[in-house]
Amino acid sequence: MTTPTTAASAEPSATATAPGRRSGRPVRLGLRENRLQFSLLVVVNVAVGGLVGLERTTVPLIGSETFGLTSDLAVFSFIVAFGLTKAVTNLAAGALTARFRRKQLLVVGWLIGVPVPFALAYAPSWGWIVAANVLLGLNQGLTWSMTVNMKIDLVGPARRGLAIGLNEAAGYTAVGATALLTGYLATAYGLRPVPELIGAVFVVAGLALALVVRDTAAHVALELAEHPKPLPTHEATGLRAAFARTSWRDRSLRGVSQAGLVNNLNDGLTWGVFPLLFTDHGLGLAAVGLIKGLYPILWGIGQIPTGHLADRLGRKPLIVTGMLVQSAGLVLALALLDHPLLAGLLSAVALGLGTALVYPALIAAISDHAHPAWRTHALGTYRFWRDIGYAAGALMAGALADAFGFHTTVLAAATLTAASGLLAARWITDGRHPA
Repeated sequence: MTTPTTAASAEPSATATAPGRRSGRPVRLGLRENRLQFSLLVVVNVAVGGLVGLERTTVPLIGSETFGLTSDLAVFSFIVAFGLTKAVTNLAAGALTARFRRKQLLVVGWLIGVPVPFALAYAPSWGWIVAANVLLGLNQGLTWSMTVNMKIDLVGPARRGLAIGLNEAAGYTAVGATALLTGYLATAYGLRPVPELIGAVFVVAGLALALVVRDTAAHVALELAEHPKPLPTHEATGLRAAFARTSWRDRSLRGVSQAGLVNNLNDGLTWGVFPLLFTDHGLGLAAVGLIKGLYPILWGIGQIPTGHLADRLGRKPLIVTGMLVQSAGLVLALALLDHPLLAGLLSAVALGLGTALVYPALIAAISDHAHPAWRTHALGTYRFWRDIGYAAGALMAGALADAFGFHTTVLAAATLTAASGLLAARWITDGRHPA
């Protein structure tokens, strides 16, 4: 049962140091004031994104070609395992920050990720690949959640959009660059083990940096002390209350959560479908790697300017526009399929730019509408629904592709994405005035 709590008890780790001090040093909120720690966390997220990028090009083809899977749903089972595990871990991460420091959870996430590249490289059966994706989901849920939370802690409310844009840019640019690299390595050395073993570099680098970076508890305490709206005495801050508020009770948070779910639904769908679709139309591994790499690279780099725009123009315009652009990108993949490389590249550009518009604005909108006392739970809930989209997209893709083929599957994703953008336009209100 959730009971009302004070702001201090909602984040015990945040009260470890008096507001404004950290081990004798003054604590300030802001990107410039915390540029060293912020930069270290950006590099950590490069490693986080690089580890998941190992799978973007090769793993669907490993399922169909190496292990001989004939059902698309069976091939996409690794995405289902990853999405469900990451979603639940995201939700748990918010609750765990009430018991453990962000840094501790970041380190644990990297330790869990150590076996992943080796399992992908040497798995003797498809079941091992699925199990590796359970570990990858745990790793991503903890490490990506903590880098997001720690950057939000450091910069305070004024530059959240830019901070999230920089964080996500680092992660998804690494996803794209690794997908591109694994495509070329697979062309030269085969689907396994060489492309997957580069993940060992990301694991070592991420773990080493996680041990160096400082915790942000004092920054949370300072923001709580300076927050202009005191927490109402009757407002519960536990996970159950925040989950209900973020999922359905608050209209804007509901709109953000559904948009995040559908965004990752189409990403999960294209993750599984596009390598198979474009190889069926004659493209080689290098070309597929280019398509699968370009999408997250544009998604990543684009979040730097779009994060800044989210601070200046507001969150809602970027969210609605981005979802509609993504829908158009999915349609392009089908409309130009007689020229598969052109279709893949133009679709990747539209999907990448559309997602870049959406991603930082969604997380910033959650932060705007959530009080710092329950913000980690709200972010965990949003990230739970968002990453359920991976599993939903893979399940939908597998079922529809087996029954009706890839064309119907992609068209269904385009329709859902456009509908989600219209729902976002109806439900979301900006929780802050543009700068």
